[in-house]
Amino acid sequence: MVTEQQVLEVLRAVKFPGLTRDIVSFGFVKGVRIEGEKLAVEIRLTTANREAGPQVERDAREVLSKLEGVRQLDLKVTVEAPGQAAVAPQVLPGVRYKVAVASGKGGVGKSTVAANLALALKQLNLDVGLLDADIYGPSQHLMMGCVDPPRVTEDEKILPVNGNGVKVMSLGFLLDPDTPVIWRGPMVMKALQQFVEDVAWGELDILVVDLPPGTGDAQLTITQQLPLDGAIIVTTPQDVALIDARKGLFMFQKVNVPVLGVVENMSAFLCPHCGYRTEIFKSGGGRRTAEELGVPFLGEIPIDPEVVVTGDAGRPIVAARPDSPAAQAFDRLARAVVEALGGRIRR
Repeated sequence: MVTEQQVLEVLRAVKFPGLTRDIVSFGFVKGVRIEGEKLAVEIRLTTANREAGPQVERDAREVLSKLEGVRQLDLKVTVEAPGQAAVAPQVLPGVRYKVAVASGKGGVGKSTVAANLALALKQLNLDVGLLDADIYGPSQHLMMGCVDPPRVTEDEKILPVNGNGVKVMSLGFLLDPDTPVIWRGPMVMKALQQFVEDVAWGELDILVVDLPPGTGDAQLTITQQLPLDGAIIVTTPQDVALIDARKGLFMFQKVNVPVLGVVENMSAFLCPHCGYRTEIFKSGGGRRTAEELGVPFLGEIPIDPEVVVTGDAGRPIVAARPDSPAAQAFDRLARAVVEALGGRIRR
């Protein structure tokens, strides 16, 4: 007779459409019942992608039908849109807009863009929060100059920490800086769920969510637990970064999260003495990618050593040097994001 472990093992071959992880790792398999040669399996998906249910059902039926000892298969696959999920109506009712900052690969300056975007939005007189969902490499608590650890309220809610006027929450507050985060998918999902449900964000105009690079557990968990109003894809001009940017963009399209646009980071170096422009990593690739994929191009962020210096000092360049070319580029990015969200973001 087939065992539950065997059933789960074959279902690991079924990937969530558009992503690299399987439905077992994501916790979508909710029930397995075995009675002799009868097998009943229940799968519940939370996604706005209408094609996900039929595709998962086809793939699951195909692998389950190959199990020896199963003569009768009762497979039930249900799909809930994020807005229909039981937790959705209670998720961050005081936050008007939730925007993710993502990248297809690491090393493109995604967290730097997220931090400076949050500050640029703050300078537009908006109430802003910054959620560091980069579980494996949290850095926003350092970049935003947060000194004190978060406090817990009497009703066991975590209070975000003030970083340059922005409400900040990061796993970095809770971990030893020398301890690597070696977590499997379910642990990542649980941590992100707590960041969404157990943090007292209060009233915000916009919450900027700094996602880890790539396409996997964290990205899908955020789209499940936190209905996003849009995503920004960060890339650099190199061809390899642009290839991965496309993957990130397609991932958000698969889960029906609007892509607000592409921003090209480290676009060119502007000499602070003579103003000469040097395209160290080439230039224009982000704009071409946006045009090819039919999404807005949100702008170019120039290379400036001060971006690194000010970020390491806990006061990103938008706050430390608001008149610099890089800070002005972030200001234009913030205004483009506001425009993409409808123009009038204030309550």
